[in-house]
Amino acid sequence: MQNKVDEFNSYRSRMNGKLLAENNKLIKRIFNLDTNAYMAGALDVKTKELLGLVASAVLRCDDCVKYHLENSKKEGATKEEVMETLGIATLIGGTIVIPHLRKAYEFWEALEEHGA
Repeated sequence: MQNKVDEFNSYRSRMNGKLLAENNKLIKRIFNLDTNAYMAGALDVKTKELLGLVASAVLRCDDCVKYHLENSKKEGATKEEVMETLGIATLIGGTIVIPHLRKAYEFWEALEEHGA
């Protein structure tokens, strides 16, 4: 049985492939814009990923939260940095973010177990 991290990445990759195979110019441009927005610039990649994590939690997008958690970890974010970031997201978004905070914490644990 796949772990949560592999399961998420496998699904995301498979479905992104299907979406991009449709050759929809608008969707391809949005994917490209997203990729380029998270490249290093005035802000480093880790900071951008943590900002993406805040926005995703406030918008209550669990898949987005997982994506930014994994990328934040890959960029060297510590558990303490992630928890502080999620604290800000909860402050901004209010108590409705708490269920997504729980899921984020659970996925972070899976990332730590996975060694990702």
